[in-house]
Amino acid sequence: MSEGDRPLRVLGFAGSLRAGSLNAALLRAAAEVAPPTVTVEIFSLEGIPLFNEDVERGGDPDRVVEWKSAIARADALLVASPEYNFGITGVLKNAIDWASRPPGKSALAGKPTAIVGASPGAGGTRLSQAMVRQVLTALGVPLLPLPLFLLGAASDKFQDGRLTDERSRDLLRRVVSALESWAIRVRGGA
Repeated sequence: MSEGDRPLRVLGFAGSLRAGSLNAALLRAAAEVAPPTVTVEIFSLEGIPLFNEDVERGGDPDRVVEWKSAIARADALLVASPEYNFGITGVLKNAIDWASRPPGKSALAGKPTAIVGASPGAGGTRLSQAMVRQVLTALGVPLLPLPLFLLGAASDKFQDGRLTDERSRDLLRRVVSALESWAIRVRGGA
Protein backbone atom coordinates (compact mmCIF):
# COMPACT_ATOMS: atom_id res chain seq x y z
CA MET A 1 0.00 0.00 0.00
CA SER A 2 1.06 3.56 -0.52
CA GLU A 3 0.73 6.60 1.70
CA GLY A 4 -2.28 6.70 4.00
CA ASP A 5 -3.22 3.09 3.21
CA ARG A 6 -4.59 4.10 -0.16
CA PRO A 7 -3.88 1.96 -3.20
CA LEU A 8 -0.80 2.72 -5.25
CA ARG A 9 -1.91 4.88 -8.19
CA VAL A 10 -0.48 3.67 -11.49
CA LEU A 11 -0.98 5.75 -14.62
CA GLY A 12 -1.06 3.59 -17.74
CA PHE A 13 -0.70 4.97 -21.25
CA ALA A 14 -0.33 3.34 -24.65
CA GLY A 15 1.71 4.58 -27.58
CA SER A 16 -1.12 3.87 -30.00
CA LEU A 17 -4.25 5.88 -30.76
CA ARG A 18 -6.00 3.09 -32.70
CA ALA A 19 -9.46 2.18 -31.37
CA GLY A 20 -8.60 -1.53 -31.43
CA SER A 21 -5.10 -1.11 -30.03
CA LEU A 22 -3.67 -4.27 -28.48
CA ASN A 23 -1.60 -2.08 -26.16
CA ALA A 24 -4.63 -0.16 -24.89
CA ALA A 25 -6.28 -3.55 -24.30
CA LEU A 26 -3.15 -4.62 -22.43
CA LEU A 27 -3.58 -1.66 -20.07
CA ARG A 28 -7.22 -2.62 -19.45
CA ALA A 29 -6.00 -6.14 -18.63
CA ALA A 30 -3.42 -4.68 -16.23
CA ALA A 31 -6.25 -2.87 -14.42
CA GLU A 32 -8.16 -6.18 -14.21
CA VAL A 33 -5.28 -8.24 -12.82
CA ALA A 34 -3.87 -5.58 -10.46
CA PRO A 35 -3.89 -6.54 -6.79
CA PRO A 36 -6.33 -4.65 -4.55
CA THR A 37 -3.43 -2.52 -3.34
CA VAL A 38 -3.00 -1.02 -6.84
CA THR A 39 -5.27 1.00 -9.09
CA VAL A 40 -4.49 1.47 -12.77
CA GLU A 41 -5.85 4.64 -14.38
CA ILE A 42 -5.56 4.76 -18.17
CA PHE A 43 -4.70 8.01 -19.92
CA SER A 44 -5.19 8.35 -23.69
CA LEU A 45 -2.51 10.27 -25.52
CA GLU A 46 -5.15 11.38 -28.04
CA GLY A 47 -5.10 15.13 -28.64
CA ILE A 48 -1.58 15.86 -27.44
CA PRO A 49 -0.18 18.16 -30.14
CA LEU A 50 3.19 17.67 -31.75
CA PHE A 51 5.89 19.11 -29.54
CA ASN A 52 6.92 22.58 -30.65
CA GLU A 53 9.08 24.79 -28.46
CA ASP A 54 7.43 27.88 -29.93
CA VAL A 55 4.04 26.63 -28.73
CA GLU A 56 5.53 25.70 -25.35
CA ARG A 57 6.85 29.25 -24.93
CA GLY A 58 3.24 30.47 -25.01
CA GLY A 59 2.22 27.98 -22.33
CA ASP A 60 1.40 24.29 -22.43
CA PRO A 61 -1.72 23.43 -24.44
CA ASP A 62 -4.65 22.21 -22.29
CA ARG A 63 -4.17 18.55 -23.25
CA VAL A 64 -0.49 18.73 -22.25
CA VAL A 65 -1.46 20.27 -18.90
CA GLU A 66 -3.87 17.34 -18.37
CA TRP A 67 -1.10 14.88 -19.34
CA LYS A 68 1.47 16.35 -16.95
CA SER A 69 -1.11 16.60 -14.15
CA ALA A 70 -2.05 12.93 -14.57
CA ILE A 71 1.64 11.99 -14.30
CA ALA A 72 2.08 14.18 -11.21
CA ARG A 73 -0.90 12.50 -9.45
CA ALA A 74 0.42 9.00 -10.16
CA ASP A 75 2.70 7.04 -7.86
CA ALA A 76 4.05 4.98 -10.78
CA LEU A 77 3.72 4.64 -14.54
CA LEU A 78 2.92 1.73 -16.84
CA VAL A 79 3.90 2.30 -20.47
CA ALA A 80 2.36 0.05 -23.14
CA SER A 81 4.66 0.40 -26.12
CA PRO A 82 3.64 -0.86 -29.55
CA GLU A 83 6.36 -1.33 -32.14
CA TYR A 84 6.12 0.52 -35.46
CA ASN A 85 8.82 -0.04 -38.06
CA PHE A 86 11.13 -1.67 -35.48
CA GLY A 87 10.91 1.23 -33.06
CA ILE A 88 9.05 3.56 -30.71
CA THR A 89 5.86 5.16 -32.01
CA GLY A 90 5.74 8.86 -32.79
CA VAL A 91 2.73 9.21 -30.48
CA LEU A 92 4.65 7.83 -27.51
CA LYS A 93 7.88 9.73 -28.17
CA ASN A 94 5.94 12.97 -28.59
CA ALA A 95 4.09 12.49 -25.29
CA ILE A 96 7.37 11.74 -23.51
CA ASP A 97 8.94 14.85 -25.05
CA TRP A 98 6.13 17.07 -23.72
CA ALA A 99 6.30 15.45 -20.26
CA SER A 100 10.06 15.99 -20.12
CA ARG A 101 9.69 19.77 -20.39
CA PRO A 102 10.81 22.22 -19.20
CA PRO A 103 14.38 21.04 -18.72
CA GLY A 104 15.07 20.21 -15.09
CA LYS A 105 11.36 20.02 -14.26
CA SER A 106 10.29 16.84 -16.05
CA ALA A 107 7.03 15.35 -14.79
CA LEU A 108 8.61 11.94 -15.46
CA ALA A 109 11.81 12.30 -13.42
CA GLY A 110 11.94 9.91 -10.50
CA LYS A 111 8.61 8.21 -11.39
CA PRO A 112 8.89 4.42 -10.97
CA THR A 113 7.95 2.93 -14.33
CA ALA A 114 7.34 -0.43 -16.01
CA ILE A 115 7.17 -1.03 -19.75
CA VAL A 116 5.00 -3.65 -21.42
CA GLY A 117 4.04 -4.23 -25.02
CA ALA A 118 1.96 -6.36 -27.35
CA SER A 119 2.44 -6.94 -31.06
CA PRO A 120 0.92 -9.22 -33.68
CA GLY A 121 4.50 -10.02 -34.76
CA ALA A 122 6.52 -12.86 -33.30
CA GLY A 123 9.20 -10.60 -31.77
CA GLY A 124 6.83 -8.82 -29.44
CA THR A 125 7.92 -5.25 -28.84
CA ARG A 126 11.52 -5.79 -27.82
CA LEU A 127 13.00 -3.13 -30.11
CA SER A 128 10.50 -0.42 -29.20
CA GLN A 129 10.82 -1.23 -25.51
CA ALA A 130 14.61 -0.91 -25.78
CA MET A 131 14.16 2.54 -27.31
CA VAL A 132 11.63 3.59 -24.66
CA ARG A 133 14.07 2.41 -21.97
CA GLN A 134 16.86 4.46 -23.53
CA VAL A 135 14.74 7.63 -23.68
CA LEU A 136 13.31 7.25 -20.16
CA THR A 137 16.70 6.43 -18.64
CA ALA A 138 18.05 9.69 -20.08
CA LEU A 139 15.20 11.49 -18.28
CA GLY A 140 16.00 10.03 -14.85
CA VAL A 141 13.10 7.57 -14.80
CA PRO A 142 13.72 4.55 -12.53
CA LEU A 143 12.68 1.61 -14.71
CA LEU A 144 11.53 -1.75 -13.38
CA PRO A 145 14.28 -4.13 -14.55
CA LEU A 146 12.28 -7.38 -14.44
CA PRO A 147 10.01 -9.10 -15.30
CA LEU A 148 9.91 -8.19 -18.97
CA PHE A 149 6.59 -8.35 -20.81
CA LEU A 150 7.03 -8.74 -24.58
CA LEU A 151 3.80 -10.23 -25.92
CA GLY A 152 4.30 -11.57 -29.44
CA ALA A 153 1.58 -13.11 -31.64
CA ALA A 154 -0.73 -11.03 -29.48
CA SER A 155 -3.72 -11.10 -31.84
CA ASP A 156 -4.24 -14.74 -30.83
CA LYS A 157 -4.23 -13.86 -27.13
CA PHE A 158 -7.09 -11.32 -27.17
CA GLN A 159 -10.78 -11.87 -27.80
CA ASP A 160 -13.16 -8.95 -28.22
CA GLY A 161 -10.52 -6.54 -26.90
CA ARG A 162 -9.83 -8.58 -23.78
CA LEU A 163 -6.61 -10.44 -22.92
CA THR A 164 -7.77 -14.03 -22.50
CA ASP A 165 -4.48 -15.95 -22.56
CA GLU A 166 -3.97 -17.07 -18.94
CA ARG A 167 -0.16 -17.30 -19.13
CA SER A 168 -0.02 -13.72 -20.42
CA ARG A 169 -2.47 -12.53 -17.76
CA ASP A 170 -0.35 -14.19 -15.06
CA LEU A 171 2.84 -12.53 -16.33
CA LEU A 172 1.06 -9.17 -16.52
CA ARG A 173 -0.14 -9.68 -12.93
CA ARG A 174 3.47 -10.28 -11.89
CA VAL A 175 4.60 -7.11 -13.70
CA VAL A 176 1.99 -4.98 -11.92
CA SER A 177 2.88 -6.51 -8.55
CA ALA A 178 6.59 -5.99 -9.23
CA LEU A 179 5.87 -2.36 -10.19
CA GLU A 180 4.14 -1.88 -6.83
CA SER A 181 7.18 -3.25 -4.97
CA TRP A 182 9.51 -1.22 -7.19
CA ALA A 183 7.60 2.01 -6.50
CA ILE A 184 7.78 1.42 -2.75
CA ARG A 185 11.50 0.65 -2.99
CA VAL A 186 12.28 3.69 -5.18
CA ARG A 187 10.41 5.96 -2.79
CA GLY A 188 12.43 4.54 0.11
CA GLY A 189 9.61 2.58 1.73
CA ALA A 190 11.36 -0.79 1.76
